[in-house]
Amino acid sequence: MTDPEPKDDTTADDRRGAFSAWVPGEAGVLPRGVAQQARARLDRMRTSGRPAADPSVGAGTRQDAPAELPAATLAAATRVVGAGLAPPEQGRPFLEGPTFAAPFHAAGELSDAPYYYGRMGNPGFEAYERALGALDGGHAVVFASGMAAAAAVLLRLLGPGDLLVAPTDGYPGVVHIAKEHLAMRGVGVRLVPTDDQAIRRAAKGASLVWIESPANPGLQRLELEETIAACRRAGARVAVDNTLATPLRQRPLELGADLVVSSDSKHLTGHSDLVLGHVSTGDEEIADQLRQWRTLVGSIPGPFEVWLAHRSLATLDVRLQRQEEVAAAVHAALRDREDVSDVRYPGFSSVVGFDLGSPRRARAFLAALDVVVEATSFGGIHSSAERRDRFGDGQVTPGYVRLSAGIESPDDVVADVLRALDLSS
Repeated sequence: MTDPEPKDDTTADDRRGAFSAWVPGEAGVLPRGVAQQARARLDRMRTSGRPAADPSVGAGTRQDAPAELPAATLAAATRVVGAGLAPPEQGRPFLEGPTFAAPFHAAGELSDAPYYYGRMGNPGFEAYERALGALDGGHAVVFASGMAAAAAVLLRLLGPGDLLVAPTDGYPGVVHIAKEHLAMRGVGVRLVPTDDQAIRRAAKGASLVWIESPANPGLQRLELEETIAACRRAGARVAVDNTLATPLRQRPLELGADLVVSSDSKHLTGHSDLVLGHVSTGDEEIADQLRQWRTLVGSIPGPFEVWLAHRSLATLDVRLQRQEEVAAAVHAALRDREDVSDVRYPGFSSVVGFDLGSPRRARAFLAALDVVVEATSFGGIHSSAERRDRFGDGQVTPGYVRLSAGIESPDDVVADVLRALDLSS
């Protein structure tokens, strides 16, 4: 039997008194403290030279050359909402719809038209790339998948006589390309664990050092800025797989990396319905080389998928905050369990890892889950989990579970995980 709902004993006068804590503000009715902060912010903007709105200017028009807030002063949650959008135009949508075209009208010379064939470019590609470039702090190139993005870096930028350093415990696809394609083309391959000292030692003589931090699936974290600097001093370019962190938690280009690679299928698009990837770099020449590679091998995404990705990007901050709340709650609950070992959480992002001791128990645990679904990948709005060693790459123990926190209630996800642990004991 549940307790009855508490009776509201407040009077109309009490409620009027509570409302008196709210005052008219320049954006409507605001709590007193918020109104004061808003007025102070507006005052700072005005005294810094940003012109106030002219009441004589008609609706739908803009004053000549108004001062804009520098993007660097905006919070990540604000920047991600407007990233890559065109300037406001009367009667136009916030985000233009996808452009479906193989050929475009392109009379005369190719340079006379901005687009002439869909494999070479598309307005939607460029809008999404502007958004990603703004978030990463570089020039972005979008690809049909995260592996297409990784392959572009590895196969386009490395040739005979070069040396690649790559992690043995990172994303397996990179190791497969290194062993099965680069090595037979005369590229040296040096594989090391995701460990700062091991990577720094291996960087000597390397052409490219590929690192993940946090790593997937083991969630190891590096002293990223120091390790990048050491690799650069050794003469190597550095590529960082930033899929787990996202540019809202870590910006490797600002830490000295040459390239940042991401599977956009994960957090960036966040709804478990797209397969995309991208590379960002501070070097415009490298970005052009990667675009040429994309055109040559045809690893372009579909226009509708890119539009969906750009549409989804705006909610990255709110999704990630909720996922981290859920992940932290799961991590805290698992640390108190004596029947769970090797609990891992990098302190941000959505992924928690833990060991249940055996494949049998891990499978029983996954079968007992209700709210959390059994599936591969991570970064989506639905909580999911899998026994990661089922892929047979030997990177984690046979009983290791990788859990990706979604945006459900933290209490419900924790309760589901604890119930499944009890049932699988």
